[in-house]
Amino acid sequence: MTSVEEPPRSAGRVRDAARTRAEILDVATQEFARAGYDGARVDEIAARTRTTKRMIYYYFGGKEQLFTAALERAYGAIREAERQLDVEHLDPVAAIRRLAEVTFDHHERHPDFIRLVSIENIHGAEHIAASGKLDRIGSPALEVIRRILSAGQESGLFTADVDAVDLHAVISSFCFFRVANRHTFGVLFGRNLVDPGQREHYRTMLGDMVIAYLTADRAAG
Repeated sequence: MTSVEEPPRSAGRVRDAARTRAEILDVATQEFARAGYDGARVDEIAARTRTTKRMIYYYFGGKEQLFTAALERAYGAIREAERQLDVEHLDPVAAIRRLAEVTFDHHERHPDFIRLVSIENIHGAEHIAASGKLDRIGSPALEVIRRILSAGQESGLFTADVDAVDLHAVISSFCFFRVANRHTFGVLFGRNLVDPGQREHYRTMLGDMVIAYLTADRAAG
């Protein structure tokens, strides 16, 4: 792609580059989540940020790079929440429940993240695969899960021999489904998965399911 030179700055107006990039990413995230990758238009994103298509190309290089940047920032946000997770003072049962709650809360607060991930799966994760950042982000939660599982098994609280990635998938699956499938689930079963009145019920249920699996009496089977 032909490089785009930095547009000339208007007299008396110097835009802060970091703020401009953040504003573009905010709107781009909303637009990609609303219209999908194919339906989103850079012109629309430019209009909503009161900037220009040329400016977006200068900062990001194009639509594909802009979508990748939105994905990187969205994944970075949940990874940062995982990094800040403090469960070292908790017993293994309380710690794993807290980890599940953090994932639950983050997915609920960031429905656009759910949409971006759904869209990226439609595209075969091609943007993640090509990203120079996402393959290095990993998941801080995995190391936390490994430590919690190890402590729980050593203490005898956890009887299941569970892989950290599998447990991460179980927790993420419930949290993701609740937000991503709320509309179809509501029409099919007449139940609102994101009903504020049922929030604590589902939040507690997630923790209960995970703990029940980790502490199940395998000998009884």
